[in-house]
Amino acid sequence: MVMIHPFKSIRPATEFSEKIATLPYDVLNSAEARELGANNPYSYLHIDKAEIDLPETLSPYDDQVYEKAANNLQTFLQKQWLIQDDQPLLYLYELTMNGRAQTGLVTCTSITDYTNGRIKKHEFTRPEKEVDRIRHIEACDANTSPIFLTYRRNEQIQTVTDEWKKTYKPVYDFTSFHEVTHRVWLIDQPEVIDQLVTAFAQDVAALYIADGHHRTESAVKVGQKKKSAQPNATDTAEFNYFLSVIFPKEELEILDYNRVVNVPIEANFFERLSVNFSVTKTETGKPDQPKMFGMYLDGQWYTLTAKESLLSDDPVDGLDVSLLQNHVFAEIFDIQDVRTDKRIDFVGGIRGMKELEQLVDSGTWTAAFAIYPTTMDDLLNVADAGKIMPPKSTWFEPKLLSGLFVHDLETNDV
Repeated sequence: MVMIHPFKSIRPATEFSEKIATLPYDVLNSAEARELGANNPYSYLHIDKAEIDLPETLSPYDDQVYEKAANNLQTFLQKQWLIQDDQPLLYLYELTMNGRAQTGLVTCTSITDYTNGRIKKHEFTRPEKEVDRIRHIEACDANTSPIFLTYRRNEQIQTVTDEWKKTYKPVYDFTSFHEVTHRVWLIDQPEVIDQLVTAFAQDVAALYIADGHHRTESAVKVGQKKKSAQPNATDTAEFNYFLSVIFPKEELEILDYNRVVNVPIEANFFERLSVNFSVTKTETGKPDQPKMFGMYLDGQWYTLTAKESLLSDDPVDGLDVSLLQNHVFAEIFDIQDVRTDKRIDFVGGIRGMKELEQLVDSGTWTAAFAIYPTTMDDLLNVADAGKIMPPKSTWFEPKLLSGLFVHDLETNDV
């Protein structure tokens, strides 16, 4: 079973919440972040992507960037744009997009649970991305953005959180990027906090990383380093835990994560494609069922339907993203490593099918492929099997905003 840990969050003063909260650092490049933060001194991007306050010629991984992030965090605290709660609490974070709501419990989760496999992953991480967040966490001495976790719904936990939302008013309530409404409640009654802690400890067998594998690995490595440096610290020391938001899987939605490629199309391409897929012309390429793919090539959409011989019961090989990778990109285009091959790129489903058409019509890419979304059950089954999904298998919307919660790694005496 898993541990959750109440904490004294650093969070926006209510009147600044909408101005501070922003998109996560890893969905924006530096230019986009500069544009968003240029006329908003309150934006959390001044902390999360502090290069926006330094010359554009400077590398975003320069020492000065991490120093600036730490200095900006202290400035936000001094100006009381960010405040810190004076007692350990739990929080509820509800996001509503297109009429669909999901509510997560904001807490800290245990490094021990991660290393023991009770917090399960489904992706590999890249060392250079870990190093960036490790340096950011160490400079700020805080988990500066949360991990997005999920679990199989528990009725007792659901009842407690639903009742809290009905009974109390949120401290934040605003609508921001992509017309998503964000609402946050503070759970400040010790008996309710204890009830939730006990429910997770007794009834929740595992948590699963939905999004944030690099942030998780980085937070864990920082915590382990601190633990080694302070061997006499207690188990309640804050560095033994990392900032998380935990959602029931039944409330989450995975959007399609599509592909574009820049490769020559050989004369026998359709012949090779038809070995494993039934190919038909169509007006729109959006797949409406699993094992069906859309392909946009030379101004025309096609539907590719996987033949029976391709189907597999293996939790990874049977994924739609695996079928496309193994039998089109690798087999026909010789794109073996999608992490490093510059001939392929990925397009989040929130951008829509028109984005795929425009990328191909512009001449930048040869063809686009639309994929039926991976399901939450797919994700959990892969993680339970101890396996790894292909890169870019899931695109979650809405995104958790950064800046609403920060976990101070030195809150408790150690």
